[in-house]
Amino acid sequence: MIVGTVIVELYAPWVHSLKEKRRIVKSLIAKTQNKFHVSIAEIEEQDTHQIIVLGAACVTDSEVLAGRMMDQVIDFIQANTEADITAIQREMR
Repeated sequence: MIVGTVIVELYAPWVHSLKEKRRIVKSLIAKTQNKFHVSIAEIEEQDTHQIIVLGAACVTDSEVLAGRMMDQVIDFIQANTEADITAIQREMR
């Protein structure tokens, strides 16, 4: 069993309230879950307006498949938000 994880940090300079941030985060999480069936959540910086940190994980039988899936999740997040990706951390176990 291989567990692939990725942490994606985004910067959204136009966000000026937690309510606005919450709307963006919920939309990204729902779209990503629907498309890839991965576990994804906001994991850090919940009280900071302009920084979004999402963690995603998948379980597969192949490290290659887990890597591809995490690549697709990163690409999907980047394509579905105007926020800039500032950091990515990946891990396979």
